[in-house]
Amino acid sequence: MQTLSGSSRWGVWRGRHHPEGSNRSAFAFFILHFALLLTIPGCAKSPPTLPAAPTIDAVQALRNDLSAATRLPGVQHAAWGVVVHSLDRDERLFDLNPRTLLVPASAAKMVSVASGAEAVGWDFQFQTTLQTSGTISDGVLHGDLIVVGSGDPSIGGRAGNDIAPWIEALTAQGIRRIDGRIIGDDDAIEEPRPALAWTWDDLGYPTGALFGALNFGENRTTVTVTPAATPGEATLVTSERSAGPRPFVNRSVTGAAGSMQLLWPEQRPAEPFLTIAGSIPVGARPATLAISAGNPTSWFAGVFRQRLIRSGIDVTGEASDVDDLTAKPDRASARTLFTHRSPPLSDIAAATLKDSINLYGEAFLRLNVPPGVFPTNDAALDGLRQRLSQWGVAPDGQQLVDGSGLSRRDVITPETLLIVLRHMYEPTATSPWMRALAIGGVDGTLENRMKGTPAERNVRAKTGTMSNIRTIAGYVTTRDGERLAFVVMVNNFEGTGAQAIQAIDGIAVTLAKWGRGSTPLPQ
Repeated sequence: MQTLSGSSRWGVWRGRHHPEGSNRSAFAFFILHFALLLTIPGCAKSPPTLPAAPTIDAVQALRNDLSAATRLPGVQHAAWGVVVHSLDRDERLFDLNPRTLLVPASAAKMVSVASGAEAVGWDFQFQTTLQTSGTISDGVLHGDLIVVGSGDPSIGGRAGNDIAPWIEALTAQGIRRIDGRIIGDDDAIEEPRPALAWTWDDLGYPTGALFGALNFGENRTTVTVTPAATPGEATLVTSERSAGPRPFVNRSVTGAAGSMQLLWPEQRPAEPFLTIAGSIPVGARPATLAISAGNPTSWFAGVFRQRLIRSGIDVTGEASDVDDLTAKPDRASARTLFTHRSPPLSDIAAATLKDSINLYGEAFLRLNVPPGVFPTNDAALDGLRQRLSQWGVAPDGQQLVDGSGLSRRDVITPETLLIVLRHMYEPTATSPWMRALAIGGVDGTLENRMKGTPAERNVRAKTGTMSNIRTIAGYVTTRDGERLAFVVMVNNFEGTGAQAIQAIDGIAVTLAKWGRGSTPLPQ
């Protein structure tokens, strides 16, 4: 063995022993010999190469980023459901609890709109008629004027037209007075009622407005609350001038100067009237409070009667719901004086999804009722289940009980929402479905979200919002131009709503910024 050692008194070189003093010359000889070897071709050795650090491909990096978003402050203890799917490649990029049933909130409207539109077509129009069995002579309609509805949610609302042309049509027929009642006929569909598990404290607000065969102004109205001159006294509550009958009880009071203003409507269980509760400080300006209109049929008939009178057509009878009458109008002898047709379903869908109007969502659900079946909520849900099954949704993939998502009994899996997104997707932004979705940073419920990010004017989606529930589902185009469908559902988060929105919007922005690099899209 040939070694060189300076750790002992005697050095060892080529098997010979030398005194320690001679080690210097031996070491010098060794260095010179080694240097000469390096000059001989083939004898030089390269320094050792360390193994390369493992690389993470773009998809795995995306998955890491999306997983990290679910662990942000405020949502770490939430129930998450996430699915991201490439429409161009038909490739699942990420999922987390894709088959877990979660509460969607208003994202449920996507299912109602998609199924309702496929049931009747985007060009479908609701029809409402003015009928009478009376006669017209000398400018007087001798008999009742009957308004027959079919479930149009848009009359007088954000997606519909006003009733002024109705009055013009009556005037054109020479009618200056109606010697009879204004009757709202809502028998074409099920009686208005709250859907399963709607909470009673929602029913006083416009979000909890009931849906019926006749609806006006989205079945919402306002009251004005004016404080008294002295703290502790009752406020003055007045309804808007054009409002129909909406009985209410005022339990709101005048608070001390500088106190907090807090007013709210309550449709308490078993009470036929609405309660206005809360406090407004003395000296404050009158406050406007948006409320639901109550019985939509009575509301419609009452508003129409007042509008007729204000337009110069006198009405001697009262406004009534047909169900409250002892003597029903003679439908067999009734003739039609005017027919109103709603805007096409494609226009109503835009208001439904962009502005998330619950009333419209319930109307879309009813369109799932098969022909020849009386339109009840249960019949509509049966039709909805059949349609979703045809699209490939498993029977246990959803348990929806209404068309708006207002019920906390509504549950659906992220996978089911993705199936709906894939079924309805069209590459053109002008298609009815794509046009109906809110655009990030531009309009609807996404108007003030994702601004200044790659998701602005890119993401098209439906949101869902309830206490401790946030959802977003829709489409986004990546940095490379790849089109994705995505669903993000967060239930029971521990933080604030703002933290939850930051997390789910962060996922949408991450998808918009993401790219595969040089990997080409399939042709």
